[in-house]
Parts: sequence; structure tokens; C-alpha cells
Amino acid sequence: MPGIDECLLDAMTVNGARGAAVIEWTSGLALGMVGETRDGDPEATAAETAELARMAAEQSAFAALEPRGEADGAGEGGEYDGGALGEAPVEDLIVTTRTCYHLLRFVDTAFDSGVFFYLWLDRREGNLALARLRLRDLAQRLAL
Repeated sequence: MPGIDECLLDAMTVNGARGAAVIEWTSGLALGMVGETRDGDPEATAAETAELARMAAEQSAFAALEPRGEADGAGEGGEYDGGALGEAPVEDLIVTTRTCYHLLRFVDTAFDSGVFFYLWLDRREGNLALARLRLRDLAQRLAL
């Protein structure tokens, strides 16, 4: 299983990648960072993206809906009842601007780590769908 530095270097091979980081969202500290940072301030970049991640992760409005009948084992073909909130956390966030894509992908760990990947892409060169899939794979392989 690759470590943080290896995963960050792999993330920078995504077409259009300008910067990548692994950030702990409760403290806002970067565990690793490569490439460019907005305004040349890596601490501010880590803190600001951590604030966004924390806001999304802590909001019940973004929790996954639980399939109907799943709690009682009855299951009805994966339909959603629109009511009960499940325990599944936010998987990722995508912020788009006129010139960039910003992807945040939460990393599942054996312990409650609150860690996410951050990838900054140039919109002209990057492919958002492929970058999202690549980041998902990197998050699954990451060894913390």
C-alpha cells in the first residue's frame, strides 16, 4: 500500500493537475502537499479546504439516504424512501470555477481520521470525471 508521498505524486500525473494534498480536516493541517498552491500559501490552502470539507461532512443534509427496507432486511430494489438518513459519509466534493476544478475526496480509514485528498486541476487540461475516478482509487490505496 502506497504512503502519502507516493499517492500525491501519482495524483500529479492526472491531466491538468496543478496541486495535490492530503489534509486532516479537523485541524486543517496538511499531511503532505505537492505542486502549486493558490496564492503560494500552503497553510492557508490546507486550512481553507479543511473548512469546506468539515462543513460538508458535518451537515446531516448531505448524509446518504438509506434504501427502503434496508434497516429491516426487507430491501425493495434499492428504492429510497426520502426519509431516514443513513450513516454513509460524504464521499467527495467538487468545486468548479471558470478556470479550475477543485476535488476533495474523503479517505476511509480503520480509525476516525478525518483525512481527505485535495486535487486542484486546470479546467482547460483536466478531465473532471477521470480525475474523480483516479482520486477515488488513490484514496482506497492510501496507507496511513
